[in-house]
Amino acid sequence: MKKIMLFCFLLTGIFSVNAQNAGIDKEAFAHTFSIVARDTLTGEMAVAIQSHWFSVGSLVSWGKAGVGVVATQSFVNPAYGPEGLALMDEGIAAEEALTRLIEKDEGRAYRQVAFLDATGNVSAYTGEKCVESAEDMQGKNFSVQANMMLNDRVVPAMAETFAMNPDLPLAERIVKVLQAAQEAGGDIRGKQSAALIVVGPDKTDKEWEEKKIDLRVDDSANPIQELARLLKVHRAYEHMNRGDLAVEANDMEKALLEYGTAEKMFPDNLEMKFWKAVALANSGRLEEAKPIFEKIFEQDDNWRKMIFRLPPSGLLNLSEEEIKSITE
Repeated sequence: MKKIMLFCFLLTGIFSVNAQNAGIDKEAFAHTFSIVARDTLTGEMAVAIQSHWFSVGSLVSWGKAGVGVVATQSFVNPAYGPEGLALMDEGIAAEEALTRLIEKDEGRAYRQVAFLDATGNVSAYTGEKCVESAEDMQGKNFSVQANMMLNDRVVPAMAETFAMNPDLPLAERIVKVLQAAQEAGGDIRGKQSAALIVVGPDKTDKEWEEKKIDLRVDDSANPIQELARLLKVHRAYEHMNRGDLAVEANDMEKALLEYGTAEKMFPDNLEMKFWKAVALANSGRLEEAKPIFEKIFEQDDNWRKMIFRLPPSGLLNLSEEEIKSITE
């Protein structure tokens, strides 16, 4: 292990000197493995990454709804992200867009970049001075790429895993790809950070709708495991959000279904239990709700105080007597 760490330290120094000679910012150093991919059924596009580098998602991953996704890594030139998306936004296909940027980049020998556009076209580039094991592979609607890997089995394992899981939602599918990369050997330096972005198939002028999923693990001993956990939390809160919308529409049966689904995913989450109980109470099933409220209040009495704040907002439709039966 000490020999590997010394090797990486020396390698970083050597490549930093060479990179400076090529006019490259030596601090933009994010060796990694990544995937860009598109779901042929939904049109969603995604980029996911893992690296032994702090906050890799802040540099490597880029995406724009209805346009495409980009992974820019190795000695990172972040400009490939916004500039690549801008070109693809003009209708320029992924291959041509990437070629244009590579041709004007004096540091291209150190770059590893992948583009995917909204029609599923993919293009990738691995510079000749990327640290081995370095490779990229493309298939229908996806590209996988990696550099500074422990061995040359990582990229083929990623491609195989993506092809073998067509029935999974895109986000879960590409997390599996990251897991396969790690199981095959992963980054020779180890693990530190990971990120996942999913964008929709249609352009939008609403910035808050730009990304359907935007998850980052900036520093962790097991970043892919944590990314998978966060994705599950994200899915649970999608149900919570749909439950909130159902409450707004006074559809308590749907709210109960959505909150209940979320609670099953995270049975120890008090908030999910609370809103399920609220939906039960609003559906005329107060007696079922009472023991749930009681258990919640035992763990955190602030939720009891919350009960009194809901009726003025129309979120709890109970009489004063019924509210007393819950809180006293």
